[in-house]
Amino acid sequence: MKNNINKIALAVSFSLCVISPQVFAKTSLAPELLLAKVYKKRSDLARYWVSEKLDGVRAYWNGEQFLSRQGNIFHAPDWFTAGFPKQPRDGELWIARGHFEKLLSTVSKDTPVDEEWRNVTYQLFDLPDDKGDFSQRIGQMKALVKRVDSPQLKLVEQYRVSSHKVLMKNLDDVIAAGAEGLMLHHESAMYRAGRSNDLLKVKRFDDAEARVIEHLPGKGKYTGMMGALLLETPNGTRFKIGSGFSDKERQSPPKVGALVTYKFHGKTSKGKPRFASFLRVRELEKE
Repeated sequence: MKNNINKIALAVSFSLCVISPQVFAKTSLAPELLLAKVYKKRSDLARYWVSEKLDGVRAYWNGEQFLSRQGNIFHAPDWFTAGFPKQPRDGELWIARGHFEKLLSTVSKDTPVDEEWRNVTYQLFDLPDDKGDFSQRIGQMKALVKRVDSPQLKLVEQYRVSSHKVLMKNLDDVIAAGAEGLMLHHESAMYRAGRSNDLLKVKRFDDAEARVIEHLPGKGKYTGMMGALLLETPNGTRFKIGSGFSDKERQSPPKVGALVTYKFHGKTSKGKPRFASFLRVRELEKE
């Protein structure tokens, strides 16, 4: 009987060890953020605010530090966040158009380099815990930026458009100037986590994120280099992506576990992205 009890206790202990990673996952630092859906032509554009889709890194300010979507900490220098509010803020760490790689190198360091961070700004675009609709929150953000009066804290410009035609013209203009695209935010939207039509991204192609599972060897002129990446989406779909890489990226590909952004044009009947192409590393896996 005693041996049986010991076996049962051991089995229970083992099952808890198996379950515990899921428990820890639920208590991670990952913030609950408002996420965008893809824009499709609509007739109520006059009710949306428009802003540039920055090629930066989404950063949630929890009142003490910056967190990525996955809950990783961005270690900013103390002087960078001096005077920042103690309440949560949602925004983007950004340098300038076309400087994403430089930005990612800067914010991924566990020990921040002051001279690198002097090029970075925190572009504020929402207030997760503040009451009121988005139009009201814009007013609150303007007051906040003025009150803090920090060269590191900026407000993402919000403006209106009158029609789909005007929106597409603006889209082409910002893309030609080196931007990624545009964002639409419904004027009456409250801040709520998850994807909804309250927030829409406007681009000339679809994009999404996936984790690097494996490096696949190259052939022909890419012999000795990475030929393709095996990626996995959040819903478990796996697919290969072999285009969009520079020779430098093939020689030093994104690490296994890194979160990358890829572009595509629709999906197959099996749910896999069509004509997928690599865009950039979105976030490195923390060791």
